[in-house]
Amino acid sequence: MKMVIIVRNDLQMGKGKIASQVAHAAVSLVLEIAQHEKVPFSDWLKEWLDEGQPKIVVKVNSEEELTQRINRARQEGLPTTLIHDAGRTQINPGTLTCGGIGPGPDHLIDKITGDLKLL
Repeated sequence: MKMVIIVRNDLQMGKGKIASQVAHAAVSLVLEIAQHEKVPFSDWLKEWLDEGQPKIVVKVNSEEELTQRINRARQEGLPTTLIHDAGRTQINPGTLTCGGIGPGPDHLIDKITGDLKLL
């Protein structure tokens, strides 16, 4: 089990900004699953927590590529989230900064993100 966060590299965010956006995505995925207790997502969440909460952060070079990957994950029935920035610091309000997939089975997530480079 793992969670993958996909970050838009084209925005040239600072390290702290990226860390914040990745944290938003991870928390959003967990809260969505915990609040709705949807099976199999809730089972995947429990297993992921037991396995030490593996998270992988990868990069894409455009908003279009990010949304395509998230849409593919949704079609595969995986938990997803998209993070839009509030615009208080480096990025314009509403800018799509990153997306998250999972937690879910490695083999399902790898079909969507396995070719992406680590951030």
